[in-house]
Amino acid sequence: MRTAAVVAAAVAAGGVAVGFAKLCDAAMALHGHLVAGLPWLGPVLLVVGMPLCVALMRRLAPAAAGSGIPQVIAAGEIGRGRDRSGEKVHDERVSIRTALVKIFLAALLLLCGGSIGREGPTVQVVAAIMVFLTGWLRGGPGRRTLLIAGGAAGVSAAFNTPIAGIVFAVEELARGFDKRANTVVILAVVSAGVAAYALGGNYAYFGDMSGFAGWTAWVSAAMIGVISGLAGGLFSRLMAALIVGDNPVRRWKSGHPIRFALICGIVAAGAAILSGGATYGAGYDQAKSLLFGHFASGWGLAAGKWVATLAAAASDAPGGIFAPSLATGAGLGALFAHLAPWAGGREAVTLGMAGYLAGVVQAPLTSAIILMEMTRDPGLVGPLLLCSLIARRCSEAIAPTPLYHVLTRAWTGPRRRAALAKSARA
Repeated sequence: MRTAAVVAAAVAAGGVAVGFAKLCDAAMALHGHLVAGLPWLGPVLLVVGMPLCVALMRRLAPAAAGSGIPQVIAAGEIGRGRDRSGEKVHDERVSIRTALVKIFLAALLLLCGGSIGREGPTVQVVAAIMVFLTGWLRGGPGRRTLLIAGGAAGVSAAFNTPIAGIVFAVEELARGFDKRANTVVILAVVSAGVAAYALGGNYAYFGDMSGFAGWTAWVSAAMIGVISGLAGGLFSRLMAALIVGDNPVRRWKSGHPIRFALICGIVAAGAAILSGGATYGAGYDQAKSLLFGHFASGWGLAAGKWVATLAAAASDAPGGIFAPSLATGAGLGALFAHLAPWAGGREAVTLGMAGYLAGVVQAPLTSAIILMEMTRDPGLVGPLLLCSLIARRCSEAIAPTPLYHVLTRAWTGPRRRAALAKSARA
């Protein structure tokens, strides 16, 4: 009975995730249609839409802010969802109300051209649905287990990458994967792969079914890993400082959240203008175009998307950073291929996406596996792992603590839970 209930809840959550994806796609399509006829409207929508979304979020569901992944990690710390007296805890971080507001405002911000993704929000939405639909169960999996499972299902549904969902649950949500073991595992796999390639050539157990990665891909992986890791680490460090840091800017933002969101909207609008509109939306189309070599250089996308995504994330508007990070990494990879004559364009773009994502979230296994499953190119398995590992190590030099674990601090502690409960009763 308990297993059937969990499976049914997961199926329902997966259906909601698909509906959310279609809603976001429709919002981006409508934005593209509006801006195509009135180019000046794009920057205006950003300047108006970003503070509007933040104001609505603060009024309707403050726990819907940002990505949603830190909220899920923090919510898992309540254990089985009951306080010391045994009373059930109502947690706004993973409530249905928060999930509904998250869906609506993320779609609204995409309609306005915000550089956000739906992947992080999908994690929070699916986790909320899992907890809501299984809250009546007695015995069986605990609340934290259901949250982790819901988060993993969210990543899987958002990217259509089931293996990456499992790895993300272990590497990020569960906090149970030792960083040293992480490094040793990837390093051992990469080293053995290089040795096998050097001694036995590029062989496949059941025969070659696709292209293969030569030495140029391995060299590119190392170099792109350094570049994308440093860029991702800088993004992570600045984002953490603007959201949970102890500095004058963050303190001013805390006292004037709507004004700060307005400034972020202006910055995002400037990035859109300078990049020729390449920064609007999640970045799926731009990354796909680069994968197929439709741009000579990715500099405009990489720089513009980096700025626009930081502006959206720092504003606390509902929205994730996964898809925009992939687009930024695609731009970095395309730029590298444009400057390095030996680098294959598609290989460099794929490596750039994995490296930059690993640099931002410092989850190298998740980053590599997401790109493996998304591109379905087994020939790049080794270079992707190498690039992600190097990117994570370079990112750590700038941002020692992984981004989501830093942001979780904003959603933990009794005072924060009390504030969320008060906003829910208001």
